[in-house]
Amino acid sequence: MEGKEEDVKLGANKFSERQPLGTAAQTDKDYKEPPPAPLFEPGELTSWSFYRAGIAEFIATFLFLYITVLTVMGVSRSPNKCASVGVQGIAWAFGGMIFTLVYCTAGISGGHINPAVTFGLFLARKLSLTRAVFYVVMQCLGAICGAGVVKGFQPSQYQLLNGGANFVQHGYTKGDGLGAEIVGTFVLVYTVFSATDAKRNARDSHVPLLAPLPIGFAVFLVHLATIPITGTGINPARSLGAAIIYNRDHAWDDQWVFWVGPFIGAALAAVYHQIVIRAIPFKSRA
Repeated sequence: MEGKEEDVKLGANKFSERQPLGTAAQTDKDYKEPPPAPLFEPGELTSWSFYRAGIAEFIATFLFLYITVLTVMGVSRSPNKCASVGVQGIAWAFGGMIFTLVYCTAGISGGHINPAVTFGLFLARKLSLTRAVFYVVMQCLGAICGAGVVKGFQPSQYQLLNGGANFVQHGYTKGDGLGAEIVGTFVLVYTVFSATDAKRNARDSHVPLLAPLPIGFAVFLVHLATIPITGTGINPARSLGAAIIYNRDHAWDDQWVFWVGPFIGAALAAVYHQIVIRAIPFKSRA
């Protein structure tokens, strides 16, 4: 009987092959926390890798807008949903492109392709302010060029079909749109933090993880949920690029929603991940 009570006390910890879970596994043996990125790093401005990363962000966002806006235009011009890929196809285009482009650029720039992602990682001190601002500028320029190329292919159809621009849909308020953008961006940025967490990779090395896959899948799911509300922004560069090329009043009227919402969602995700998920429990002194 005494032996059984001891088994109950030990529980799963009795078996040496069991791996500790959560914060219990956060030891100094398998992971060292890197120092936070400096707010301003002058040396970056003289480094080719800094500008190469910016170029990678520009090209990735350019390709992202080119493929996704073309997909939106193809669905919009179809006589009925059955004659096109439909909303599900649009969601797959956005999610699939993020998966592809993050995979291609992660080793060069980190594969942000989104000012909200860059902002969230900056708040977590994963990159300097210098690099964050440079990335956002290059992302916005890439988005403008991507949408511009699509309009160059079919200028009349582009204007007629709203040019893939984001705006709050009829039947929803701006508050609804703002809430959808906040929650949608939270899902995306939280997934980015979790999928790229070096501490998690060290702790759960027995679990294979291809980081771009959950990130792309998160984008796909958010689009399925919020396309009927806002057309799904969750990426200020994507919304700005389409709005500039489309350049109609109703796109500009709601533009603030697609900047304020994603930035709030990214900030909440950064705070949640850093303070709650990454929190290391205090060790009691003997």
